Amino acid sequence: MTVGASFVSTQDAARALGVTVQHVRRLADSGDLVRVARGLIDRDSLESYIAERHGGRTRVWAEHTAWAAVAMLSGVSVDWLGPSQTSRLRGSLRAITDTADLVTRTRDRARNRTYRAHPSALRRLHDELVIVDTTGLGLVGATTDSVDGYLDVDRLDSTLGSFSLQPDPSGNVTLRATGLDLGVVRDLALQGVVLAALDAAASRDPRERGVGERALADALDRFQR
Repeated sequence: MTVGASFVSTQDAARALGVTVQHVRRLADSGDLVRVARGLIDRDSLESYIAERHGGRTRVWAEHTAWAAVAMLSGVSVDWLGPSQTSRLRGSLRAITDTADLVTRTRDRARNRTYRAHPSALRRLHDELVIVDTTGLGLVGATTDSVDGYLDVDRLDSTLGSFSLQPDPSGNVTLRATGLDLGVVRDLALQGVVLAALDAAASRDPRERGVGERALADALDRFQR
C-alpha cells in the first residue's frame, strides 16, 4: 500500500477488509467502494466503508428493525413491528455491551453515499433533506459549505440528477437514503441524540467517532437500567 496515496490496490483493499479481491470488485460495482481506475480503489471510500462496519462480523439488522432500535433507544414508540419482533429487539438491545455492535447492527437503516455539489446548490439541497442536529452532542452543527441528511430512497436518483451530484468520497454532500417514512425519521432526529450519535460513531473523524460512541454508551445504559 502506498503511504499517503489517495488510492489503494484492490489487493490491499481486500486485505484491509479481510475479504477476497472478487468481493472488493463487487463492492466497487455496487458503489460501496469507489473505483478510480482498473485495479485501484479510492482510499477515502475504503476508510468510510471500514468506519461504518467496524463491528466486524456482527449481524446487521434489516432496515425496519434498525430504525425500530433507534426509536426504542430514543424513547419513541414503535408501531411498525409486531409484538414478537418488538420483544426480541428489546431483548437484543438489552444484551448489547459494545457500542461498535450497535453501530454495525443499525447501519442498514440507510444507504450512505458521498457526492460533490456546486456550492450554489447546497442551500436548496439542505431544504430537501432531513438534517440531524449534532449540537446536542457538542459537535458543530450544519454548515454552509456541506450537507449531510436523510432522504427517501425513491427520490435518490431524481435528487442526483436535479442537483448534478457527482460521486466523490471526499465530497461536500452526504446522502442517507432510506425506505422509512421521512416523517418518522424527522421525529427521531428531534428526539434526543441517538440518531446523531449513530451517524457520528461511523465517522472517519476520530473525535466525532468518540463523541458518538460515548453518547451511544449512555443511551444503552439508560435503556438497560
